[in-house]
Amino acid sequence: MKFFGISGWSGSGKTTLLVKLIPELKSRGLKVSTIKHAHHRFDVDKPGKDSYRHREAGATEVLISSHHRWALLHELENEGEPSLQELTAHMSEVDILLVEGFKSERHMKMEIHRPEVGKPLIASQDPTILGVATDDVDAIRSQLPETVALLDLNSVETIADFVLAKAEPL
Repeated sequence: MKFFGISGWSGSGKTTLLVKLIPELKSRGLKVSTIKHAHHRFDVDKPGKDSYRHREAGATEVLISSHHRWALLHELENEGEPSLQELTAHMSEVDILLVEGFKSERHMKMEIHRPEVGKPLIASQDPTILGVATDDVDAIRSQLPETVALLDLNSVETIADFVLAKAEPL
């Protein structure tokens, strides 16, 4: 299984790119999975549902299953946030695992950068960023180290080629 990250500041377009990149990779015959980092408390379960009630009652893990999908919810309690490496161990084998967020983790990744967001380029300080995808190539070209590829954010095919060339075995 290969592994590659998509990172950047909030509002830069990481999710927008991923929802275009996933079908492009699938059209090439690849099986794709994702891990997404959230900076806030989130819930994928609905209050009042049985599985929610199980967690509220104190269950450490609740597995929900149907004929369409299954999901495993794990309450961290006082354990702290797991590392990306710990999370990837829970993933099933696919051709490529794409990771959204986790910009402080030390895996190989591409930065999504939009100058209008008003945040600095992460790539200028992070050697794990191998490329930057942006909608304003001219605005950031001079700010990048020579070793970092510059990609057009609107060229999903080119980005898919780059991701596949740079993805590393997990």
